[in-house]
Amino acid sequence: MYSYKNIKIFSGNANATLAKEIANFMELPLGQAVVKRFSDGEVWVEIQENVRGMDTFVIQPTSHPANENLMELLVMIDALKRASADRITAVIPYYGYARQDRKVAPRTPISAKLVADLLTAAGASRLLSMDLHAGQIQGFFNIPVDNLFAMPVFLKFLQEELNNNLVVVAPDAGAAERARAYAKRLSCPLALVDKRRSQPNVAEVMNVIGDVSGRKAVIVDDIIDTAGTITQAVQALLNGGAKEVYGCCTHAVLSGPAVDRINKSNIKKLVVTDSIAPSDTTKKCSKIEVLSIANIFGEAIRRIYHADSVSSLFV
Repeated sequence: MYSYKNIKIFSGNANATLAKEIANFMELPLGQAVVKRFSDGEVWVEIQENVRGMDTFVIQPTSHPANENLMELLVMIDALKRASADRITAVIPYYGYARQDRKVAPRTPISAKLVADLLTAAGASRLLSMDLHAGQIQGFFNIPVDNLFAMPVFLKFLQEELNNNLVVVAPDAGAAERARAYAKRLSCPLALVDKRRSQPNVAEVMNVIGDVSGRKAVIVDDIIDTAGTITQAVQALLNGGAKEVYGCCTHAVLSGPAVDRINKSNIKKLVVTDSIAPSDTTKKCSKIEVLSIANIFGEAIRRIYHADSVSSLFV
């Protein structure tokens, strides 16, 4: 039994269900806080219990509506700082703006760095996130960053449900490193989809690199947004001789026509996590299965509080 004398876990409104599950895993109550809006939309926060000298954790993914949820997180961090919390960890299961991690054209922002600066300026002492879109985002912070991985929950699903004759597929070159890690642990081959993107949220699949014939193909990625990439990749893999196609994506943004595209596609099942609170539409989609990452975050928070190794979670 672990001692939690000086720890408090708070939640914003972005994914209260996940926050409750994390607190339940740790056998702790959620901290009492009021997070609401003035009539003009301004965020107002009141921490309703003593946090002086406490190790505090604020759970808030910056998912849709991204700006609202980000501002809510910043105000909560500021409230805790002004209430004399000893350490404030921003627990952001889904780090919004992560896809803007570099200049892709002249006169464009690096918004992932801007968000890092905002969190630090607000008073965050460290960041805890999962499957950051780009590893270099960790370098945007001058505070400690722990980047967790959803791999354990996906591997368990794949080993129990699919078992053998797999091929892990990277939907683009950027996902190759992640897919290689899965293929290594599953002792199966790796394939790559050659994708060309003409503009944001518009992708054209060219061809499949690697042998997928007669195998169960598993597409591995960190974010699924409009589902254009994955649904086109599914068809390319089936055309290449794949027996069935599955998807494992950590962050189910699923904006615009995403769910409709998934329903109409030939994907067998799309497995995602609850890093982003599932919408009613997502819950009703029979092809989408949501796995919980509460235990991973709960264990990571416990290890951070007790100054234990977090990286050993994924060895």
